[in-house]
Amino acid sequence: MYKLILFFLFLLPPTGFAFMSDTDIALFQEELADRPLGERIAFWAEKFLDTPYDTDPLGEYVRGKVIAADERVDCMYLTFRAAELAIGKDPADALLVALDKRFKEKGRTENGKILNYEDRFEYGEDMLESGKWGREITLELGETDVIQGSRRKRKVVIVTGRNIMKNIDLLMSGDIVFFVNFPGKTARGEIVGHIGFIKKETDNVYLIHASGSKNKGGKVKKVLFSDYAATMPFIGIRVSRFETDKTLSK
Repeated sequence: MYKLILFFLFLLPPTGFAFMSDTDIALFQEELADRPLGERIAFWAEKFLDTPYDTDPLGEYVRGKVIAADERVDCMYLTFRAAELAIGKDPADALLVALDKRFKEKGRTENGKILNYEDRFEYGEDMLESGKWGREITLELGETDVIQGSRRKRKVVIVTGRNIMKNIDLLMSGDIVFFVNFPGKTARGEIVGHIGFIKKETDNVYLIHASGSKNKGGKVKKVLFSDYAATMPFIGIRVSRFETDKTLSK
């Protein structure tokens, strides 16, 4: 019976993920367990397609002191949640993964509420450099450049916009793309301005990302990575990869 239910769930369009029950999530996690981790991550990211953008400046999940707040997402929450669902063996395990990976140290809970979201990752560059969000593979993607950093990071190595497409075939499903701001162009000095996932389908490379802003809204979209890279408002990218389930813990 579960196999039949899962078959029909796979046929459902990606929209409406926010209303998927833990039972349905668990069925997917069980069925996907033997697939490569990158494919699982891309699968869960795609399940969020058309989910509205979270316009709360703090983030609804932070303001509500919860882990799961799937009704609206920003790019960081999408990154958190899709990876956690892919890594977790079941919905409860995904929450445990979140308590590790969303925080510089470890998340703490009481009565179902997060007690220390002030210890969360607020900057994409801190996520990347923590090692909790995969191994950085930027240097393996071909020609790189060094740009001026910020937030006590003097230099940053990136693949600039003009070089992104040269080795696009080296990207894999589930890779996390950290889009790097032009130096000095942000109010808070953040190096990473946006985050998204790669999904490969035959000869096409797609970007799945929460497209929008806090003041205008938006939704999760899936676009050709080449199209996005051609017009993106960023100087370049850094990329990380969860390579195997054996390298998930820090």
